[in-house]
Amino acid sequence: MTIKKERMDESILVCVYYGPNGARLIRRGCKIADMLNCPLYILTVDPKPFDELDAEKSNYITKWKQLAEEHKAEAFILKDNEKRPVYKVIAEVAREKGITQIIIGQTAQSRWEQIAKGSIINSLLREIPFVDLHIVSVARFLKNHEGNFEKGVRAYLVKEDGYYRLVFKHTKEVVYEGIFFKEIGTDFNNGIFKFMKDKETLQVAVAEDIVKELVSVDFDESSSVQ
Repeated sequence: MTIKKERMDESILVCVYYGPNGARLIRRGCKIADMLNCPLYILTVDPKPFDELDAEKSNYITKWKQLAEEHKAEAFILKDNEKRPVYKVIAEVAREKGITQIIIGQTAQSRWEQIAKGSIINSLLREIPFVDLHIVSVARFLKNHEGNFEKGVRAYLVKEDGYYRLVFKHTKEVVYEGIFFKEIGTDFNNGIFKFMKDKETLQVAVAEDIVKELVSVDFDESSSVQ
């Protein structure tokens, strides 16, 4: 049963995309909605139909729906098979739901992509100028309940025979650049490597300098919400 919110003059929309920061954005939105006692909506947009999404993406959607239910959000909205620009879809939902505040993650666009195609943030500001935008940056620290990781340092991945090797010096062989969070109490480079891949934030496991596969490790990021 949905609890009626009192502050109907405010309404929040959280926009999420695949990757570990989605849950963090939702929790940030829930925190603001609770403080304002106003409705909360969660939106994700995908150009593919839902039944064509791979297992990893379907898993993210399932988790986001669970978070929406746990925090009594008004609705989790999936816009699949969507061919329009993302900012157009966000603006449409914002108008339909009377949204006054939008929470969105730091864009994964490179500087050249922003120049060539335009920033999604600037596009949203032009499309819905009277809605407040909250831009949440990618976390520079990785936290969990035990606090088992050191502060992150700049690192790189180099491809080697079907796997990736963690290095700390940039060379022409570097495939990915990111932040390495070393596990406390180990003499080897064991921990988590956080980076951008195909406009998605991933955090993958590192065991003695080696990353076997580029699949995100699932962490509860609730403690990183500030």
